[in-house]
Amino acid sequence: MVEPDFSAATMIAADGGDDRAALLRTSFALDRPATEVASAQLHITALGVYEAEINATPVSDEVLAPGWSSYERRLRYRSHDVTALLRDESVLGVRLGNGWAAGRLAFAGNSHYYADEPGVIAVLTITWADGTQQSVTTDETWQSAAAPTRENQLYDGQVIDARIPSQGWSSTDPSPEITWSGVHAVEFDRSRLAAPIGPPVVRHESLSPQKIWQSPSGRTLVDFGQNLVGWVRLRHHGESGQSITVRHAEVLEHEELGTRPLRSAKATDTFICSGGDDVFEPTMTFHGFRYAEVEGIEDLTPEALEAVVVHSKMERIGHFECSDELVNQLHRNVVWGQRGNFLDVPTDCPQRDERLGWTGDLSAFATTAVFNYDVETFLRDWLADLAVEQEIGDGVVPHVVPDVLKFERREGRPSEVTCLWSDAACWVPWAVWTAYGDPTVLRESLPSMAAHLDRIRSVLSPTGLWDTGFQYGDWLDPTAPPEDPFKAKADPGVVATACAHRSARIAADAATVLGETEQAAGFARFADELRTAFNQHYVHDGVVTTDCPTVYALAIAFDLLDEADRTAAGNRLAELARENQFRVATGFAGTPFVCDALADTGHLDEAYALLTEKSCPSWLYPVTMGATTIWERWDSMLPDGSINPGQMTSFNHYAFGAIADFLHRVVGGLVPAEPGYRSVTIAPRPGGGITSATTSLESRQGPISVSWQLDDQLHVTIDLPDGVSGTFHAPDGTTTAVSGHTEVSVAAP
Repeated sequence: MVEPDFSAATMIAADGGDDRAALLRTSFALDRPATEVASAQLHITALGVYEAEINATPVSDEVLAPGWSSYERRLRYRSHDVTALLRDESVLGVRLGNGWAAGRLAFAGNSHYYADEPGVIAVLTITWADGTQQSVTTDETWQSAAAPTRENQLYDGQVIDARIPSQGWSSTDPSPEITWSGVHAVEFDRSRLAAPIGPPVVRHESLSPQKIWQSPSGRTLVDFGQNLVGWVRLRHHGESGQSITVRHAEVLEHEELGTRPLRSAKATDTFICSGGDDVFEPTMTFHGFRYAEVEGIEDLTPEALEAVVVHSKMERIGHFECSDELVNQLHRNVVWGQRGNFLDVPTDCPQRDERLGWTGDLSAFATTAVFNYDVETFLRDWLADLAVEQEIGDGVVPHVVPDVLKFERREGRPSEVTCLWSDAACWVPWAVWTAYGDPTVLRESLPSMAAHLDRIRSVLSPTGLWDTGFQYGDWLDPTAPPEDPFKAKADPGVVATACAHRSARIAADAATVLGETEQAAGFARFADELRTAFNQHYVHDGVVTTDCPTVYALAIAFDLLDEADRTAAGNRLAELARENQFRVATGFAGTPFVCDALADTGHLDEAYALLTEKSCPSWLYPVTMGATTIWERWDSMLPDGSINPGQMTSFNHYAFGAIADFLHRVVGGLVPAEPGYRSVTIAPRPGGGITSATTSLESRQGPISVSWQLDDQLHVTIDLPDGVSGTFHAPDGTTTAVSGHTEVSVAAP
């Protein structure tokens, strides 16, 4: 597509703007009959969120457009084919709200970080059969009016007053009751405009209420059966002025709506009836919720409302199922957690006054994310923002992307380079490359990798260790006090140096793929230096400093140890698992790698025991408590049904869902032998009482599946697409080349 020309367009905002959403429109006549239009493209974006219509018809199925990017340097526009919507006399209309640019964000309670008021810029290019064109642009001749949305904030919700006239606002025959006023130009640097790489945010399915009942305090509660992200669409015929309030929460506590984890986020929508048949849908906010409390309707029926699921448009490509239903529910929780948090930005959580693109969460989860869904362009788009923020921050990859927190730091002080979080510059693109096999992501990300490693070099201590500066470390280690998640058992320097080594190795491999041999050699030398320092200062006769599961998991998984120390470390890790009765004892850093570290050092039984443990803390404890997404804390809800007393508690955080990568590769047995699954390793390793499993992936090469059943033998069925070679690894270590459809039976492990 030809890059649009915005030079004649002006970013405009409604006159008399406040927290209300605005309706903006322009009328225009076609130079020739609509039947002669060869094509028409609308190119549009906003600082705020917008919904565009032509002649009362939405131009696309997008919501919350244009999403959230690093607006200071990168405001993405979308291009829509609107040929079929044009008439001889037409109206282009835009509904405009606060969104991320003008609404409140982050922890300080402030708003307008990116824009003083919402504004929109658009170009409608109409092309006739002879190649001549007619353009309609945003300019100061447009009109504006107050929308029925009186308030709109992403954290707090939306107030929709259906009494405010808006009928036909984007048509050639608008209601005469609408009061129109003008618009004004907003200063805007067009060089910030950028084509999107990733997909838009859209509505997906809708969920009906599973139960409606009265709480002990007399509140009307609704259970949609699934913790999701989106909003409630409500239909009601009430008296004019009747007010209906919908509050949202992820859990119940003491049989009432559990709102304390939302902190300052109101997560409340208010609908005011017109006196007719109203359909309320708050599309300028979003909520993370399973439960809703509805006030203002007597005898609420299931037909009156539905939960609309909203997230980025991405295709589900990976599936897993096994004979253990609790493990299956765990995997479903991982998938729903990814869906809810992949709303344009890969966020940490979707419900409270945060919803930020924490880099550490994605570093932990990326290898799982790329299997469950096709997120290649989604993550490449986010990595483009990471590069922008890194440049703004003098080479430091910030803790969140987009980095809204820089507006809250005193005197604009940049964030510090931090292991796992800043390592997203290396870990995320490598996960994308491994899954999809297109080196574009490495080419785009190699400068970020290099800049990140330069920053690490600059902060190493004279020992060659990364034991300086701020670190989150093994964040949310369950042995840390609830009020102080920094107090993990793992020494922050051990964690940071291990992570730096992994990043340097990834950067060396990425540069090798791209043919940058000199750069690759430099990264490899740095990795070797870090490995040497790690072993010299942190490893003594197989014991790693602080002697806890995370340090052993990282040392093993990141290939930091020689063979003798690796064996000793694996034995010690297994011993610690047994001593802890197979309850999880790792946080963000160790959790993605601990089961693999056990399995790879000959302790498969311990890995499965850790996976299938049900007491708290464990992966299955939340499942036994009715969780339908992954929790932020292992004990976000206590066994008595009360919410964790800490101020930081979410019931939809995907980081600990990184265990699904182990399910896909070790339990299911599907491993890419080459990037993009051009060749594969089939190596299911049964255990933990699981007697069957099926893992499938719609790879870039075609559909791949592995299915196995265990009785007196291990029966494995493999399906590979044409051109993909595979190697089957039996539990006894023997290997067999496979292709196409293959069925094999071998001795049970």
